[in-house]
Amino acid sequence: MTTRRELIAAGAAIAGALLAGCSDDEATSSGPADEVTVAKDTVPVGGGLVVDGGYVVTQPEEGEFVAFSSRCTHQGCTVSEVRPDGVFCACHGSMFALNDGTPVQGPATDPLVRATLTESGSDLILTP
Repeated sequence: MTTRRELIAAGAAIAGALLAGCSDDEATSSGPADEVTVAKDTVPVGGGLVVDGGYVVTQPEEGEFVAFSSRCTHQGCTVSEVRPDGVFCACHGSMFALNDGTPVQGPATDPLVRATLTESGSDLILTP
């Protein structure tokens, strides 16, 4: 027969495992990956790309590259696309400037978080 103490211990172990699982998922999805490489020639001039790994990279002017976290500052959705008029989040309609990530259309009021971008030959290396 199972004692009350054994049931409580088992319940605590299950709860701990569930919390640990949630924490790991949250940490993984809360920000960009450590490093992502993007070929320069895939980033259109006057536009950009939403890149797997949690980044957006833009090329507002020929040869000028900028990178941001792809997490919208309004409610944390992933921005959905880069348009000629800005980085667009389909969740609530926020739009951010290609050159500096500032909001040009709300409801977002804070800019996209800037990522570090390093040029390496024909590649761009993006890091948080």
